[in-house]
Amino acid sequence: MATGRTHRPATRSRGIPEATVARLPLYLRALTALSERSVPTVSSEELAAAAGVNSAKLRKDFSYLGSYGTRGVGYDVEYLVYQISRELGLTQDWPVVIVGIGNLGAALANYGGFASRGFRVAALIDADPAMTGKPVAGIAVQHTDELEKIITDNGVSIGVIATPAGAAQQVCDRLVAAGVTSILNFAPTVLSVPDGVDVRKVDLSIELQILAFHEQRKAGEETVAPDEATSAQAAAQDTPGTAAVAPAPLAPHRAAPAAGTDNGRQGPDGDVPAVMPA
Repeated sequence: MATGRTHRPATRSRGIPEATVARLPLYLRALTALSERSVPTVSSEELAAAAGVNSAKLRKDFSYLGSYGTRGVGYDVEYLVYQISRELGLTQDWPVVIVGIGNLGAALANYGGFASRGFRVAALIDADPAMTGKPVAGIAVQHTDELEKIITDNGVSIGVIATPAGAAQQVCDRLVAAGVTSILNFAPTVLSVPDGVDVRKVDLSIELQILAFHEQRKAGEETVAPDEATSAQAAAQDTPGTAAVAPAPLAPHRAAPAAGTDNGRQGPDGDVPAVMPA
């Protein structure tokens, strides 16, 4: 079986935009659900709605893959699943190491969707000697002293960091030095990496803070605005010849930036939002 170390996806060499690459997993998820229901074909409008994009953007994205569908019939579901999987490199075996087997790392290790999507958890690594040898998701945890050997022996090119923030950069440096060229970072910190290394950041706290901002704004629109409108109308009625003027809206707080690519050089993925696997 081919490994991630010897085969790389061809998306960049073929000139597929990074924004399109970021949407391909959304299409694949929607197509996989259709495949599981034995749906043979799907229209661009139906698939776009399922993926949460507009149909014109979907058709443009698929044109980069050389897939245009059939007028009046739509797209062949099984062929698109294969085509997108191949483009994303999911027809290969991608060995992955997870470093940091706390609550989050253990949850990631137990996630059942990796194998079905072309990713094999090759090793679980932790700095705590008490964790060494303990089975998590059927895999014995190994100590960080073995990190470089584990990466070399398993041909790992993708690393997942789920350590505390203070340890993340050191772990990142060791992964890169050992040959890892892609990192998924769950630690709440910014990582600095050299050219040629891709970093995707998943910061759950930032996403929750953004949702909290929107909830606060919605609550303010529901409670503050009606009270101000009532007061303005009453004042206008008390002053002859004065028209009621709607109150100026409150200035919203500035939202925190959405989570996206996280590396010191702002990698090739730009500000594409990171997504959890589904």
